[in-house]
Amino acid sequence: MPSLSTLVDNFNDGVIGPNWGDSYGGATETGGRARVPLVAGAYAGYQTGRAWTLAGASIYLKLVTRPAASTGTDVSANFLVTSATAGTSIGFKYNAVTGKLRLQSNVDYYDPAAIELTYDAVNHLWLRLREDGTNVYWDTSPNGSTWTNRRTLATPAWVTAAVDTCALDLYAYRDAGVTDYAEYDNVNTLADGAVYTASAALTGDGAATATAAFAAITGASLTAEDQLDADVRMTARAEAALDVDSELGAETAGTDTGDVDVAVSRPYAGWVVSAPWR
Repeated sequence: MPSLSTLVDNFNDGVIGPNWGDSYGGATETGGRARVPLVAGAYAGYQTGRAWTLAGASIYLKLVTRPAASTGTDVSANFLVTSATAGTSIGFKYNAVTGKLRLQSNVDYYDPAAIELTYDAVNHLWLRLREDGTNVYWDTSPNGSTWTNRRTLATPAWVTAAVDTCALDLYAYRDAGVTDYAEYDNVNTLADGAVYTASAALTGDGAATATAAFAAITGASLTAEDQLDADVRMTARAEAALDVDSELGAETAGTDTGDVDVAVSRPYAGWVVSAPWR
């Protein structure tokens, strides 16, 4: 049961997506918007297949570009959820001739109790239709975030009966006048990003200068539970070659032997004692 709440499109890829397979009358995706042409006497619309459900759902969008009345007497841009029964629908109609925004729940293409507001390009820029199991609500907003309820109606029986058979139809029509278009955007999304692809021919001589950057990569195997502290220490080693000249002296304590001659030899018989010890 695909809810209309899940239908999301910001129309930025330049291709009509598969959810809009029943689009007709020359509708295109142009400039990031769903564009519906108004050619005199012809209907055109950005339309889904009949596989959706409004019950319990909410769907909103932005009416970005509105058609000019020109010389027409019936010129409009419409945001409708339609049932499988022709002429049974619910939603909004912008009337370019009267400048009114019509909040309608149609049976046989008409709602005698519809509410009409003088269109305000600022406060009515965003339009929302939602159902909560009890009522259907028509809301408007200047920014897609802050909403003002404009009409509340007890849920028509067909909304809950037409599960998986509803379509969303963003259609436009003019009976006469200069060809122009209506544009819709941001179905169920405020995001408006896009990817653009472009090509360029470059001609010129130039020099490319590269500045070298020093990168240091370190690896460590660390085991810790709480805190790792590291102190940086520097260790220096020095070597020295030392040359030392020294003298070893010995003194004999006691008797003055300055006038004594000492001879050392093998002992032999017949030693002679000379003066002064004779």
